[in-house]
Amino acid sequence: MPVTPPKQIAHIGIAVKDLEKSVQFYTELLGLTFLGYETVESEKVRTAFLQIGETRLELLEATSPDSPIAQFIEKKGEGIHHIALQVDNSIERLEFLKDQGIKLINEVPKQGAHGNLVAFLHPKSTNGVLLELCQPQSHDNLTEK
Repeated sequence: MPVTPPKQIAHIGIAVKDLEKSVQFYTELLGLTFLGYETVESEKVRTAFLQIGETRLELLEATSPDSPIAQFIEKKGEGIHHIALQVDNSIERLEFLKDQGIKLINEVPKQGAHGNLVAFLHPKSTNGVLLELCQPQSHDNLTEK
């Protein structure tokens, strides 16, 4: 049975130290469209989304020193953090991947930005790339904060 590919790249996550300064760079110097900010308390992160064509960039700033983004920046510095793949049924995909021996960070999806269901695959099973499965749940609810 063939595997259905993800629909598209939902976004590329970029870890940054200063969200406002980074938004300014991407909008004023590169001309990307700013979509808005959102804080995801459960992940201890504040995000900004930018549009470029059909793809989005998600800039991620830690809101706490113990956030995964703060730990990432401490170890690796600012830069690409993850690639999010848009899928229809994250639960089925996670079960399939687990059955194939893929190491999962999240065995069940959790709520992420925009109310989407998200789950991460461990980079040790994905050639060193942190992949996020992203299942849209609602319309965007970005706000400017």
